[in-house]
Amino acid sequence: MTDNRIPPSSLSHQRFYQAEQEAGFAEEHPRTSPQQQDPSYRLAFHDADFLLRQELRPVRFQLELLKPEMLLDEAGIASTLVVYGSARIPTPEAAQAALDAATTPEALAVAQRMADRSRWYEQARQLAHLAAGSNVVEKGKRHFVVCSGGGPSIMEAANRGAREAGGETIGLNITLRHEQAPNRYVTPHLSFQFHYFALRKMHFLLRARAVAVFPGGFGTFDEFFELLTLIQTGKMQPIPVLLFGGDYWDKVINFNAIAEEGMIGFDDLELFHRVDSAEEGWQRIVDFYALETGD
Repeated sequence: MTDNRIPPSSLSHQRFYQAEQEAGFAEEHPRTSPQQQDPSYRLAFHDADFLLRQELRPVRFQLELLKPEMLLDEAGIASTLVVYGSARIPTPEAAQAALDAATTPEALAVAQRMADRSRWYEQARQLAHLAAGSNVVEKGKRHFVVCSGGGPSIMEAANRGAREAGGETIGLNITLRHEQAPNRYVTPHLSFQFHYFALRKMHFLLRARAVAVFPGGFGTFDEFFELLTLIQTGKMQPIPVLLFGGDYWDKVINFNAIAEEGMIGFDDLELFHRVDSAEEGWQRIVDFYALETGD
């Protein structure tokens, strides 16, 4: 067995062992006495049962804040392009397969609506491809690294587009009752799993320098409106917020009516911008930051 103990005459090594080493020391000897075998004797940081206790929730909050922050920093990621959107929009190929398989008028109508929405899968993919291909680097740190929720549909499209452009891409997954695995395009060492929605949403925006919002449901609404609230209230400085799928959003939310009712100001409608294509969306980001594109 390798001896990892600190050389007594070394000036360069720290005087205390690291936690990982101490945990190794604790495992070196068999636990033979009743005292050693009781859970109370485990090192606190090595005791999963202890860490999962309700009273340790503040510690778990801190861990979910620190782990992605530290690993993203170590990966040299300064900023991100975040992509929000539905987990239910199919790929164009899957949409066409559903159309081909529809045998009733009702099924055909549903399949057609989903096929219409599948174009946003391609737009998310293309936007991510443009961002990853931009190779914006400043002081050795990378900018506009594509970040999604790590799941299927629009999230998959974003990670896929970045991967196809040769870039690394982030997935912030969440534990749910039903299976929620990262899509295969997320860079493995940038794939994170969260228990707390609040910490996951914080990490979406800590490094965000632009956010693209595609058609989606409750989760997308939640993330989109929280982002608008943070900018509106001055808790977060303005960034490009790109709203893809104007026909969908105009149908499900009457933004002008909210302003007409006096619940928001008309100038709040300028916190986001409707865009119709990946190229238009990326150009807004380029213009906002006056990026050198090499064209």
